[in-house]
Amino acid sequence: MTVNREKGTDQRATDQTVADGRDADGKNAGQKSANRQDRLGAYDAAELEQRLYGWWSERGFFTADRNSSKKPYTIVMPPPNVTGVLHIGHALDNTIQDLLIRMKRMQGYDALWVPGSDHAGIATQTRIEAQLLKEEGKTRHELGRAAFLERVWSWKEQYGDVIRSQIRRLGSSCDWTRERFTMDPGLSQAVREVFVSLYERGLIYRGKYIINWCPRCETALSDIEVVHEEVSGELFHIAYPFAAMAGSLTVATTRPETMFGDVAVAVNPHDERYRHIVGQFLRLPLTDREIPVIADEYVDPEFGTGAVKITPAHDPNDFEVGLRHRLAAINVMDKDGRLGEQAGVFAGLDRFAARKKIVEELTVTDQLAKFAHSHSVGHCERCGTVVEPWLSTQWFVRMQPLAEPAKEVVKNGAVRFVPDRFAKTYGHWLDNIRDWCISRQLWWGHRIPAFYCAQCGETTVSRTDVAACPQCGGAVQQDEDVLDTWFSSALWPFSTMGWPDEEADFARYFPTQVLSTGFDIIYFWVARMIFTSLAFTDQAPFQDVLMHGLVRDDQGRKFSKSLGNGVDPMEIIDSYSADALRFMLVTGAALGQDMRFYTERVEQAQALVTKIWNAARFVLMNMTPDTTSVLPDRRRQSLADRYIVHQLARTVEQATRELEAYQFAEAGKRIYEFFWNDVCDWYIELSKVSLYGADEESKAPTRQTLCFVLDQALRLLHPFMPFVTEEIWQALPHDGETIMRAAWPTVADAAIDDQAFANMSLVMDVIRAIRALRQEQNIPLAKKAALTLRPNASRMDALRDAAPYIERLCNPSTLVIDPDAAPPAERATTVLADVEVSLSLAGLVDIEAERERLDGELSRLDFEVERLRGRLANDSFVARAPAAVVDREREKLRGYEAQRAKVKGELRRALAVASGQGAE
Repeated sequence: MTVNREKGTDQRATDQTVADGRDADGKNAGQKSANRQDRLGAYDAAELEQRLYGWWSERGFFTADRNSSKKPYTIVMPPPNVTGVLHIGHALDNTIQDLLIRMKRMQGYDALWVPGSDHAGIATQTRIEAQLLKEEGKTRHELGRAAFLERVWSWKEQYGDVIRSQIRRLGSSCDWTRERFTMDPGLSQAVREVFVSLYERGLIYRGKYIINWCPRCETALSDIEVVHEEVSGELFHIAYPFAAMAGSLTVATTRPETMFGDVAVAVNPHDERYRHIVGQFLRLPLTDREIPVIADEYVDPEFGTGAVKITPAHDPNDFEVGLRHRLAAINVMDKDGRLGEQAGVFAGLDRFAARKKIVEELTVTDQLAKFAHSHSVGHCERCGTVVEPWLSTQWFVRMQPLAEPAKEVVKNGAVRFVPDRFAKTYGHWLDNIRDWCISRQLWWGHRIPAFYCAQCGETTVSRTDVAACPQCGGAVQQDEDVLDTWFSSALWPFSTMGWPDEEADFARYFPTQVLSTGFDIIYFWVARMIFTSLAFTDQAPFQDVLMHGLVRDDQGRKFSKSLGNGVDPMEIIDSYSADALRFMLVTGAALGQDMRFYTERVEQAQALVTKIWNAARFVLMNMTPDTTSVLPDRRRQSLADRYIVHQLARTVEQATRELEAYQFAEAGKRIYEFFWNDVCDWYIELSKVSLYGADEESKAPTRQTLCFVLDQALRLLHPFMPFVTEEIWQALPHDGETIMRAAWPTVADAAIDDQAFANMSLVMDVIRAIRALRQEQNIPLAKKAALTLRPNASRMDALRDAAPYIERLCNPSTLVIDPDAAPPAERATTVLADVEVSLSLAGLVDIEAERERLDGELSRLDFEVERLRGRLANDSFVARAPAAVVDREREKLRGYEAQRAKVKGELRRALAVASGQGAE
């Protein structure tokens, strides 16, 4: 069969315009419009984002319903510091959570996302103290505790809503009616209940122990609040003279300023060098004290001289040695890092100034030698001050009994880490856990509910404030310290639900389903939430823990003030849109992998927003008043209609499966490709065959297919890009008020059409091949050219039925579809699996001029290839030139050879055309 079509010169324009105009009243965002084309004017991200978020909030679309019959799905937002601003990591974390909540809401769940903020004890107090000192020249002690706390609360109310407003700008659909703060009355009650209960179980105790002490913040720090950095310092060898015999013992230390707290010198019991002096006494340099030589397995004979000073009040290992040998612990340092009276003439000096003076004094007496030494030094996470191991009375949580159940829930699968490699990190920390120091020498935070009686010495730990000692009736004083911020954060999944009141949200919404957070706080927060929840609710707080990586700059560096490479998410939203930022972040990397922030990728995401917007305007422009979003009978649909519905169904199936598996990047990219390639690049152009053709009966099904596909694709994209999808969806025919409560797309068996996919794929391959031939021959699409398609017999009908698509997208002067047709004499040809495609070159290409051009290009390439081959064949050049230079020359040769092969092929085609054989 031959299909021979002549085409006229007048073609309908491919791009249409619609009049700008819209209803700016946000309250009408959920209403149908009689004139839908006017609902989408020029795209204005700032206007529609502000209007839509306000409308969503006003209508209560984010609010979960405790009385709903739907199955609950819950996420608690990792509470950002109340003092903070939204950084790019927050933006990623919140986008992941919002994506899940929006999807589950559309899937029919009663979805609850609990927002809130953390009081951030050290960070907030340090900030207010600095402000107080700068503006009023006062310290917190001069102001007084009550007045200082009043100042902090006032500051929190004034500035604490910054990050809250930024979370809104990102489009986060959290339930603001359930917003929580870690120092709310209800949460404070939960904190007190947990503390007292753990104390009653013997899992909280008070005692003297070596803790991490920050002299700048003047508070204890837990191990994971200390940042260890490699420092180039010095190792000092100090001679300790024997008390009763001649000679001395050389001791190695990095901290000579703590020597005034030395109570012994230890050697390894198996070290033959020192076995004979164990039990002898040494004179402590710069003092009149004598200290013993002891033997302990702790000492490494290979470190330094093999003899180490034992200072139980200033080193955790020395503290343990002191307990074993019943040695005294002498604290020689004040809380501000200055040496105490035990240091004699060095008392009152800062620890580092004292170190310098001590080294000078010992050098003068020829008792010291020093050597360069690189070692790890702990620094305060908040202020960067070198942390001091310090003997102090603190409150601790006994961790071993709590750690075992926390390990078990991960082993048995009740809690799952995604990616699962982080389960090893979690388990390793719990295997090596130490008791948790939970007291902080601060005023801002949950005050420890312990009351001390000065009269009889009784300590009372109580759920309510105590006015008098229950033992003797004497006056009591509450502990001045507050709890570690992470203590209250550890209760977040259930304290936010109203626990210990089990009739509140706790009964319905706990445990939660998912926690999304960065891998850097597995120890700080994730593990503590798990063991605390198990101890007080007998349930794990969540099922899946999603660990995302860090967002880095385009060079792979962490964002930091010192590098000046920070990215403000609000500036990105102002420049592009919240939708673009969200899409870029969530598709930037798989879970657990760090991602690099490229502005170009935000631009690509914004280009998708623009593409969708323009596609929607095209759909709306071609709708009629009776067009609906209901999928028409497939028997009335064109090949292109059936193809796009098939592609939609496959995209829904695959993207949903990927989202359920937390493969957000893969799902986002799949949806991107469907919108960009299938819908915008192909289907919209193919649909114009029906819409602008003479067959009136084919127009309505195509209009409905366009509307249906756009509706369903918007639903699929909504969790990624909530704003633009809502705005467009409101302009389409729809049921319900908002897209966020519309049903999630599902795959219907009737939508799968493998034959339509196969036929349209063939047509698309043919169209691509024709366009490639035009490009190779420098024939623009605006110029008409005769086309001959010689298909296999089995594909004849498919191509015949698709002829209108080829005519519209390839602009042929004539189109012949016939297995037996003779190809044009002057032609360019390509052969596909099922069809030979020939483009007539008659009158379009000057074959002789093209041959001359190709001859000249071939001569140039021959020269370059021979030059490089000769150079690389020169053994002297290859031996003497740098390897990188030789590699570059070889790469150049490969490139020139590939170019030459291509030009030879083009020249053969030109010669074949000139001889009348056609370009094959």
